[in-house]
Amino acid sequence: MTTRQLIVVICAYLIELVAIVYFMRPTSRRVVGALAGGAAVGCFGIGAIVLGNAIGLWRVPIFWTAKFLTLFYLGFAISVSPIYLVTWRLARRFGWRGLAMFTCIVAVIGPPRDYLIAATFPKWMIFAPGIAPVLADAATYVGIVVIGHAVMRLIAGPSHEDGLARRSWIAA
Repeated sequence: MTTRQLIVVICAYLIELVAIVYFMRPTSRRVVGALAGGAAVGCFGIGAIVLGNAIGLWRVPIFWTAKFLTLFYLGFAISVSPIYLVTWRLARRFGWRGLAMFTCIVAVIGPPRDYLIAATFPKWMIFAPGIAPVLADAATYVGIVVIGHAVMRLIAGPSHEDGLARRSWIAA
């Protein structure tokens, strides 16, 4: 992935983040929590890529320059931040069951998405043959959702304490 391609991807995800914030209207504390979740998952994601490269599950070329690593980390953090605003809404509406269902769906949808990207842009990522890369990729997606949502919850509080949350004692 070139620096220019990385910047284009970051800009696209930044537009998505702004749109999600605009339409979901979260509090500023919730937005900060989602960005902090993205920051934490940026470290987790780079670690997962490095580990997958090291044990031969996939090959993602990372250039170990300060500029590229900063852009790669920023892209990772910005691309996952909208997920936590969605998980906040799901947790507020459906509780832990909704969050668990979302995590399962992401674990199922994530690997085919990555395989499609790898097939479209083979210079960005190559998967090893077998089921192990698929399972590792799915586990990485589970970590992305769980870690980011947990960090957001630590900073912004539980979703049921938000002003818009339904109260169980109020008749629907």
